[in-house]
Amino acid sequence: MAQETTTHRLVLPADANHHGTLYAGSLLRYALEAAYAAACLATGPAANLMLRRVLSIECRRAVPVGTLVELRGAVLEARRGYLAVGVVGIPLAGDTLPWLDGILGFVQVDGACLPVDLPAPVSSAADEPLWRPLATRLEKLAGVRGATAEWIAAGFGA
Repeated sequence: MAQETTTHRLVLPADANHHGTLYAGSLLRYALEAAYAAACLATGPAANLMLRRVLSIECRRAVPVGTLVELRGAVLEARRGYLAVGVVGIPLAGDTLPWLDGILGFVQVDGACLPVDLPAPVSSAADEPLWRPLATRLEKLAGVRGATAEWIAAGFGA
């Protein structure tokens, strides 16, 4: 069984927008922290991970100040030096769907922040029931590549 992390956050006024609900920037921070924790746990003590991309984020519900939210994270895919990590905001009381879900990509880097291979094999949670919807989304996104080559072709980074 693949490793999974669970974290809890209390939505504070400092995390809120003018409507008294979770601000989008705070939501992204919550997702990033949960995904990074899952990636580090899976990679082990030699982890030196950098966020490479946010592949997908879905927010389905406004979350009011004072709500205690639960987020789970797990690796969906591991390749050489890259991890795709899923994050799920466990449904709030009275709901049946996650209030948040997303996929974030991390790359293992060396001291010069250049990509290197992962220090050890990493198992995937993609076949476990909680993670199957995100794994399916990740498969659909597999054809979408980053824009680095386009920037280089336009004369940047040379």
